Amino acid sequence: MNAFYNKQGVGDVLLVQLTLEKPDKIHTEQYGDVTLIKNEQQEIAGFNLFQASDYADLPEGQPVEVTEALVTALQNALEKNGVSHTLEVDLTPKFVVGYVESKDKHPNADKLNVCQVAVGEETLQIVCGAPNVEAGQKVVVAKVGAVMPSGMVIRDAELRGVASSGMICSAKELGLPDAPAEKGILVLPEDAQTGSPFEMKV
Repeated sequence: MNAFYNKQGVGDVLLVQLTLEKPDKIHTEQYGDVTLIKNEQQEIAGFNLFQASDYADLPEGQPVEVTEALVTALQNALEKNGVSHTLEVDLTPKFVVGYVESKDKHPNADKLNVCQVAVGEETLQIVCGAPNVEAGQKVVVAKVGAVMPSGMVIRDAELRGVASSGMICSAKELGLPDAPAEKGILVLPEDAQTGSPFEMKV
């Protein structure tokens, strides 16, 4: 689940995305302060919660962190508005420390590399175009489902015929202060713990 809130730009509305895939055709249903967004199969792809600040404590001018408290508040909001739907949410961290186990040239693109990146209990294949990526580095990985500071949602992708699950991030992409202007991923200290959450302090 991803949530987006911009009171100044949109109003007191929380936009909640429950699936990563955008439906080709949508159908909406209104229940009080809740507008359900359904796909062609009548599955709930997301919902808009109006008067959102009455239901949850929401940050102004920064990304909405999906926490257990927020999920509980949204579940209560659905029930108060007569919506019978149980939210099933993955609360595992989406920005984590990764270890680049290997780097190989992309078979179909000179400026891309195919990296195997350990992120704890799993290893992800990530296609990366950064000029400074190397095997043996500790890096920041945005896993599938992560929402970048720009608002971009990370999805499974295929880049020039090679599958890629996640993104190795630069300081600029993470919205960190004093990020260098030159292109390149953020390389973390060697003692960073692989698989641990990366806290973005801006």
